[in-house]
Amino acid sequence: MDLSIPKTSRQWNVIAEDGATSLKFTKQPVPELGDNQVLVKLRGASLNYRDIMIIQGTYPFDLKPEVIPGSDGAGTVLAVGKNVARFRPGDNVVTMLNSRHLEGSLTKEMSKHVIGSAVDGTLRSVGAFDEQGLVKMPTGLSFTEAATLTCAGLTAWNALFGLSDKKLLPGQWVLTQGTGGVSIFATQFAKAIGARVIAMSSSEEKAELLKRLGADHIINYRKTPNWGAIVRDLTDGVGVDYVVEVVGPTTMRQSVASVKLDGVISIVGMVGGEAREMPNLLECWTNLFTARGLWVGSRIQMEDMCRTIESNLDVLRPVVDQLFTLEQVEEGLEHLASGKHQGKVCIDIA
Repeated sequence: MDLSIPKTSRQWNVIAEDGATSLKFTKQPVPELGDNQVLVKLRGASLNYRDIMIIQGTYPFDLKPEVIPGSDGAGTVLAVGKNVARFRPGDNVVTMLNSRHLEGSLTKEMSKHVIGSAVDGTLRSVGAFDEQGLVKMPTGLSFTEAATLTCAGLTAWNALFGLSDKKLLPGQWVLTQGTGGVSIFATQFAKAIGARVIAMSSSEEKAELLKRLGADHIINYRKTPNWGAIVRDLTDGVGVDYVVEVVGPTTMRQSVASVKLDGVISIVGMVGGEAREMPNLLECWTNLFTARGLWVGSRIQMEDMCRTIESNLDVLRPVVDQLFTLEQVEEGLEHLASGKHQGKVCIDIA
């Protein structure tokens, strides 16, 4: 591959917060490389619901003016700053959402370094990134497949294995919701270690993908709005050990009905929007479950996940729904917002 450094980068910037007209595509000079930074020729990216929230003005966290959006990216190192020790030109790397979250718990200070919002992100052809916010790309994946690991892959990994005293074990039950990136990764990770999966789906077409991934039971939540009772029946009245809650307020009541005593509900998003009635904190006590909010995960967790995927590509290859070019980011976001995707919506950065 040509490792010469181009003079310009094709990139998107967020110039407003009103949806479809919020993005601007231009060519800009390649950013100067800091002493602790790595210059990356981005080859693939993937889109997330947070990208939609940012352009709609509903993102609740720090946002840099005219930020380059996108948290998920994979590419090849072109150059490194003088203090960089972890990478060299020619290495293939994947971005992390938070470049300062190396291990342990997330802190408020770490949360100020999130790419694609507080820091410029991946929807560009060349970018400079903090050395600490990159990991080695798993061998055997394409760049677009690898780009899906940043948020969706790591979030699912953390949801199932992030608690030191409550890691998912073979034979336990996991409940997933839909066919978005986090839910699909959670299904794949659970089946890979011998756990059992009950998956929620809105259609027979999407259910077919979940069947191919090995889901043990699939419930159509449109036809069965009170699906918590069905989950109980499928688990002999006990409930599931883990719920990976991606939808948010509109499904939390049923998630509580589904989880076993001393089970875990990992709350990782709210793609379903808001609702009037939700469980309250007291129900953690009355039903004896752990409700755990999480934002992606640490670099150590991501490195563990990448090694596991690299060793089990036959069952853990990321599921890519549809590819768009860098120039088609707006169309990609529209497709993601439609909810018709099965897996990750990705950007092929030629």
